[in-house]
Amino acid sequence: MNYSGYHDNPYFENLFKTHNSVMFTPIKGIKSQSDWEKHFDRAANDLFSRAVSVVRQPIEGFFQWLIEKTDFQRESKMQSAKILLVHYFGKLAAAFINLIFKP
Repeated sequence: MNYSGYHDNPYFENLFKTHNSVMFTPIKGIKSQSDWEKHFDRAANDLFSRAVSVVRQPIEGFFQWLIEKTDFQRESKMQSAKILLVHYFGKLAAAFINLIFKP
């Protein structure tokens, strides 16, 4: 599975079949399209991609905040999954307590 953030039909079909979920991604230009086709679809594609980005940006911002406050990416070298989960949930709790009590 090679997922790069753009529409990957086999991945999304499997996601829908196994989890009954639909994922929307920005529309990426197709290199083999003619200039006429690109211009014909451009307005609709731009509107759709902008709508997807408006929804994705707050989610990405939240995860960026989590990474900044907890430094999750550094702990990925732990060997035990249980220890890793305890560590992550402890850091999450500390980040949210810090958010609530220290404005």
